Amino acid sequence: MRVVLIVVAVLALVGFLAVAVVLPMMADAEAKDAAQALIAGTDPVKQKIAAVAAQTKTLDGSGKGLKLEPRKDAKYGELKWVVAPSGEIRGWNEQNAIEIALTPILQSGAVSWRCRGYPHRAMPQECGGR
Repeated sequence: MRVVLIVVAVLALVGFLAVAVVLPMMADAEAKDAAQALIAGTDPVKQKIAAVAAQTKTLDGSGKGLKLEPRKDAKYGELKWVVAPSGEIRGWNEQNAIEIALTPILQSGAVSWRCRGYPHRAMPQECGGR
């Protein structure tokens, strides 16, 4: 009888560890991949914003009229973006509860990008993650 109780206790402990440790780690890995997909999806618009800013020497209006269509991904769900007239790009993925913000910075005629995202644990290092 005691052996059965010990076996049940061990199985319960293994189940608890799987739920408490392994599943969150798997979710974090998927969220990190989804964040990378969100960031990569902005590349075409980032190039257009940089070209306009280089030509006009300002970021004002560099994102005006630019759009990124939502993209349905089989693994991550729907990826969505909004482009502000200032050139800032915001993206999100509801399935993995992640958000990113890419802000253009114009210096000496060249555009660089600052990236921030939430949650930090799901972001790549260049976007404020670990």
